Amino acid sequence: MAKSKKEIISIQSVSKIYNLGETVVKALDNVSLSIYDNDYISIMGPSGSGKSTLLNLLSLIDRPSSGFLSFENKKIDFNDSTQNDLLRANKIGIIYQQDNLLPDFTSLENIYLAGLAAGQNKASSILKAKALLKKVGLINRLNHYPSELSGGEKQRVSIARAVINEPEIILADEPTGNLDSKSGHEIMNILDELHNRGNTIILVTHEDDIAQHAHRVIRLFDGKITEDEELKSS
Repeated sequence: MAKSKKEIISIQSVSKIYNLGETVVKALDNVSLSIYDNDYISIMGPSGSGKSTLLNLLSLIDRPSSGFLSFENKKIDFNDSTQNDLLRANKIGIIYQQDNLLPDFTSLENIYLAGLAAGQNKASSILKAKALLKKVGLINRLNHYPSELSGGEKQRVSIARAVINEPEIILADEPTGNLDSKSGHEIMNILDELHNRGNTIILVTHEDDIAQHAHRVIRLFDGKITEDEELKSS
């Protein structure tokens, strides 16, 4: 990794342990990792390797059992949920495999509500939401509810929702996992464009062709990083 790149996330000696009755599961085992500005990373590995656990820690949804995370050289205090909620709302956009859209709200409402949650005023959020729907090719679906959208359309709404607050980092958990190949290709084109505009993209995937969109591949096995390979210069 080029030394001139700015480190934005540092993970130092992080482990995550789950106690399931009498069974102890070490989902992450002493993981250390640096993520740089405008990185495009795919995280790969078999089921149970720790991929989703790592993504949950990066999103500040979960906390490590040991070790620590730093964001822009500031150590994360996982006891300060208010500050971490603000950091997530303003700096981190999350795209899930299941779209997680609110079923009783339209496409437009699902997007602009994320802006309101980050402190934007309603008029500004609505304007930005409409602009984003246009960018992802869904301006004609702004008043449609999730049940009226295809899988690919719902995922495009999810992407628009994830970027309304102009986050530096976009985390995507199997963003094409439930889509046909054509819809998956469209989603990856949007992520590629976001990376080209300067976003840091970190995605979990099982699919080699999806991973090839990234510039860096991190492979996990039994909670450990077994490979961290740069595919191409970003």
